[in-house]
Amino acid sequence: MIEVKNLTKKYGDHVAVDNLSFTVDEGQVYGFLGPNGAGKSTTMNIMTGYLAPTEGDVIINGHNIIEEPEAAKKTVGYLPEIPPLYVDMTVREYLKFVAELKKVPKIEINTVLHDIMDELGVTDVADRLIRHLSKGYRQRVGFAQALIGNPETLILDEPTVGLDPKQIIEIRELIKSLGRKHTVILSSHILSEVSEICDTVLIISKGKLVACDTPENLAKGQSETASVTVTSPDSKTEVLQALLTVAQAEDISISVDDQKLVHAIVTVPGNEDPRREIVQALKSRNCEYYSVDVKKASLEDIFLELTANEKEDQIAEDEEAMDDKTEADSAEASQGNDTLALSGFQSNAEDSAAGEAESAAAAAADAASGAVGNSADAIETAVGKTADAAEAAAHDAASGLTGGEDRK
Repeated sequence: MIEVKNLTKKYGDHVAVDNLSFTVDEGQVYGFLGPNGAGKSTTMNIMTGYLAPTEGDVIINGHNIIEEPEAAKKTVGYLPEIPPLYVDMTVREYLKFVAELKKVPKIEINTVLHDIMDELGVTDVADRLIRHLSKGYRQRVGFAQALIGNPETLILDEPTVGLDPKQIIEIRELIKSLGRKHTVILSSHILSEVSEICDTVLIISKGKLVACDTPENLAKGQSETASVTVTSPDSKTEVLQALLTVAQAEDISISVDDQKLVHAIVTVPGNEDPRREIVQALKSRNCEYYSVDVKKASLEDIFLELTANEKEDQIAEDEEAMDDKTEADSAEASQGNDTLALSGFQSNAEDSAAGEAESAAAAAADAASGAVGNSADAIETAVGKTADAAEAAAHDAASGLTGGEDRK
């Protein structure tokens, strides 16, 4: 027996398993269902000791998986979604290796492997490398490793995923046969498979248990009305008049097909089978009928109804995340526009400053050029005047010298 008590597993702020509690009794096949991300694989990994819980306990045949992991694991065989195979080993080598890991007495290993390979139908490939096996045979080898050590409980995570229809049928029959000797917990997305194989169904949503019962009881509990389909060769009017005498009929819809057959759907409250009363009503009006079938809620209907809130919550979370992203994008765009405006302002200021500096530099250059030009003109004028004065003095000196000689 397995007891899961107040199990919680958190990854940061995300709660993968939320205060989950249930009991698995001996000798039954349990279906473990839930949408993607509901916490199925996380729960299985905790139950088998691969993950430690944040809170809560898992008691397997009286052993706490955290406090007594070795004793607890001895009673469990686990087949994860991807079988843990060493593909460079032969089937026999691999199963012997697993038997040694599980501390099967050496004297018993050959007998144990022979019996398990025969039960799983892999004896004919015992000496082939696992890498050369088909998907179906690999899955069988995965089952074989889970059975070594004769565990009381088998935990199977999506055991038929990726198999072809023939292989799926073979694996289903194998699980049924194993269920006669072991307690089996089966996780699967194929709901028809669960309905066919399992005695009890566990459904979790957002890490919480939302249902635990037989498929039949779940169908009764979820259905508030019963629908009966009547097929008759009589006229539409006659069939309708007969069905109107059914006291509990809440709704009657009638159609006629191409073969002139009348199809009527009668809805009555509750989940009791109303076919006896409907048949009596038809006979009382001498209406002939070909069939009177009651529609039962399928496991798919139950699953969708129980997990509908999760889908709505997920849509709301997605919409909220989209709104947050839109706001973030708007804020980022606004900040970008502010940055661009500031950048443009700075660029204009820099251009203006650069223009003013260039004008000032040009003015300074003109001023300097003018100053140099004026200085050059002044120097040229001064030099000219000096030259004229020197020339005049020389002339006067020459004139005085000539006059003195004349006087002599």
